[in-house]
Amino acid sequence: MHDEIRARMPLQGSLSIERMCYLAQISRAGFYRYLRGVSPAEEELTLRSAVQEIVLEHRWRYGYRRVTAELQLRGMIANHKRVARIMHEDNLLAVRQERFLPGEGSIRAVGVYLNLASRMRLSGPNQLWIGDITYIRRAREFVYLAVILDAFSRKVVGWSLERTLQTKLPLRTFERAIARR
Repeated sequence: MHDEIRARMPLQGSLSIERMCYLAQISRAGFYRYLRGVSPAEEELTLRSAVQEIVLEHRWRYGYRRVTAELQLRGMIANHKRVARIMHEDNLLAVRQERFLPGEGSIRAVGVYLNLASRMRLSGPNQLWIGDITYIRRAREFVYLAVILDAFSRKVVGWSLERTLQTKLPLRTFERAIARR
């Protein structure tokens, strides 16, 4: 990499990349991004997409450190702080599983809930609604889509689109579904 830089910049002399960036008051990441010819928004979107792919591939078990290591294995350069920020913004933080260690004869009560929807025999609309949230990749950002379907007619009852995964997304979707039906 350094030979390639020296070939492109013959006037570099004995200055290191770090020193040149300091003198020019630019970041090293910005310098390398310039050499690769990638815009910051494009790079951010590519990294965000890769982070989401890794988190979903490993079923929400990977934290930012493991995601960063996986990105580096795939040949992408990413700082662990940047990966943590992306995971926090996209609500992709790892789900911690509590380990059950039985102690001194104590039995912990575990709530088991039946799936009543699978037992229902639907005879008309508005007896059972089903909801889901997904993300859509756009040119420069991700947006989140929440949808509520009527299980009987399989038609969309309500939907909403937001830039963030906050509680207002499903609430707005539910309000629209109620207003429509």
